[in-house]
Amino acid sequence: MNFYNFTVPNNGEDFTTLLEHKNIKINRIVSSADVESVEYVQDEDEWVVLIEGKATLLVEDEEKVLKKGDTLFIPAKTPHKVLKTKEGTVWLAVHIY
Repeated sequence: MNFYNFTVPNNGEDFTTLLEHKNIKINRIVSSADVESVEYVQDEDEWVVLIEGKATLLVEDEEKVLKKGDTLFIPAKTPHKVLKTKEGTVWLAVHIY
């Protein structure tokens, strides 16, 4: 599989599991410009890096703007949601159980 072999969805986000091993899961996320703002409260820690594009998240009521190369650690049980993304934003998300 090639990391850059994807199609940008017309709306929402496309999640692809790249690796699932022991206590980690690594996803590639490709975002359209039309994302639904859903609140997540996960049982696992999550670390993300923005590979391409731009995204605005709300993490515990604090707005965070990520651009290419930025990383963010979201501890387990932390409420967060994606507010908006630039068309074709690509993320690498590492879930740690």
